[in-house]
Amino acid sequence: MFSVTVRDHMMIAHSLRGEVFGPAQRLHGATYVVDATFAREELDSDDIVVDIGLAAEELHSALADLNYRNLDEVPELAGRNTTTEVLARLIADRLADRVAAGGLGESASGLARIGVTLRESHIASAGYERSL
Repeated sequence: MFSVTVRDHMMIAHSLRGEVFGPAQRLHGATYVVDATFAREELDSDDIVVDIGLAAEELHSALADLNYRNLDEVPELAGRNTTTEVLARLIADRLADRVAAGGLGESASGLARIGVTLRESHIASAGYERSL
């Protein structure tokens, strides 16, 4: 399996419901480094996984309406704990929608998988991987 990873970041605020979250139940901020990995079995006719420039643009676009937001106020996330895992899935699903819509070019139709990892510190990260 071949893969290409692009990186961006987003700054958010949120609070988490449930005793398991301790002080994170209060409103707090986080800056996530976001990696999106695109994978396929074989390279396309240009010998690439995906156009890195388009992949970076689409990742940036997928993050745009979350960046500098209080996620507690985002309708798409209403009723959910906006954990790192939930955010990774949301971003992966948004990228999958962009692949399906042609946003990463025609050859991206050969992609097999997308994985998204959010790094919230140098010691903690969470991710989600999905098939296409």
